[in-house]
Amino acid sequence: MLLFLTVFLCVKSASMERAITCDYSLNVHHLSCDQGVISVQSALYGRADSTICSEGRPEEQLSDCHCSLDGTTQYVKGRCDGKKVCELNTNEVRKYNPCRGTFKYLDTNFTCLPALTKVACQESLAVLFCDVGQIIHVYGADYGRRDHTTCTYDLPANNYQNVFCSFPTTKVAESCNGENSCIIQASNSMFGNPCHGTYKYLEVAYVCEYPLKAPEATPPRVKQ
Repeated sequence: MLLFLTVFLCVKSASMERAITCDYSLNVHHLSCDQGVISVQSALYGRADSTICSEGRPEEQLSDCHCSLDGTTQYVKGRCDGKKVCELNTNEVRKYNPCRGTFKYLDTNFTCLPALTKVACQESLAVLFCDVGQIIHVYGADYGRRDHTTCTYDLPANNYQNVFCSFPTTKVAESCNGENSCIIQASNSMFGNPCHGTYKYLEVAYVCEYPLKAPEATPPRVKQ
């Protein structure tokens, strides 16, 4: 049935991948990395091509190919950067209708960056560390819950039923970037409580890199 059709295109060219989802409220826009974590390069909600998501649509709904919603890339980056898997739908992206009468779609280009991942259950400590001489660079972090399996041992089922409770946070990057090691507590007092009654966890994606050396100062020349 056309109403539930979701189109996914995965184009691997220099590790670039692409996901396209037609604009129906029940469709799921799915980004994932087999290895590494997601880094969104661009995202478009609107229409830039007359053939994408065009099946069964009249020509007048496909003719405006200069339709895009401002802020889409920033929103998708905020939701997906630093995760191995990210799912959302066009209801989340749509703030207003950028082109009335045009049938739209969500189109995301992303790469998969190599990264270390760390998960800490609520009230546990996330320990990030690098080899000697390296420093931490956090790609992304989320506090909340996105599945029914992580950090659920011996918990009542009602404590992990809400899997739509996950919010990006910059606090890990602010605390840990540039450090050789870093310890962060996964707690409501640190990150707030995005979903009362749900047992949460902290997810962090980061890399260890060698710091860039500042160029050596050149002695001033003596003017003759």
